[in-house]
Amino acid sequence: MPTDPFAVRTLASALQQEGLAYIAIVFTGGDVIPNQSWTAQQHLDRLQLALDNAAQLQPRFLNLLAGNDRWPLAQQVEFFGRAQALADAAGVLCSFETHRATSLYSPWLTLELIAQLPQLRFTADISHWVVVSERLLCDPVDELTPFVERVHHVQARVGYDQGPQVPHPAAPEYARELAFHQGVWEAVWASQVQRGYTTTTLTPECGPDGYTHLLPFTRAPIADTAELNRWMAHTEQAHFLRWSSARSGASN
Repeated sequence: MPTDPFAVRTLASALQQEGLAYIAIVFTGGDVIPNQSWTAQQHLDRLQLALDNAAQLQPRFLNLLAGNDRWPLAQQVEFFGRAQALADAAGVLCSFETHRATSLYSPWLTLELIAQLPQLRFTADISHWVVVSERLLCDPVDELTPFVERVHHVQARVGYDQGPQVPHPAAPEYARELAFHQGVWEAVWASQVQRGYTTTTLTPECGPDGYTHLLPFTRAPIADTAELNRWMAHTEQAHFLRWSSARSGASN
């Protein structure tokens, strides 16, 4: 989401002319990697600016990369409580994304926050948690249900134990990783049905900025990022239809 008033008006006009729905991404720390000198109040001020701009842009919701991974738990709880209060006052749905370098870099810290702030809603990018934990979170003790029950949006990228993006999610050597992520997404969809959702949203998010693997010396990408995202979009549309059909058949 832009912060400059002219850029906000330009984007609002373009969205209206093209008839596009918009999911706004907001970095409360100024960028993907938060500015380490910013205080929690500066993060909240950046959120308030985004909430103010939402009146013109009318996004479906704000997808927030919020906070800083180095804050202690007490500060995290205070920050997210205040952030949610700002969102509630503005009447704007805010979905907090699980992302390295932000407050939600770890599944275990996120679960601690949920225990104290159950009203939070989340964007699930499980690939970050896989690389942070250095394993697929499929052990029986990796109980993520309280998080899954609060996921509003899915960012679809497949991570593995040594990185946030496999070279190609269709590669057979990464079938286990793909199946794990798809299982989480199915659990999210099932939870959303129980919560009364009639629509679910998913963003294919294979990225070029350090995510797509590069050959040494030449730095040539080993896969085309646009093709990776097309593959993810088409695969997950088909996956969702299979899942939905199977669920409907089981309930008949």
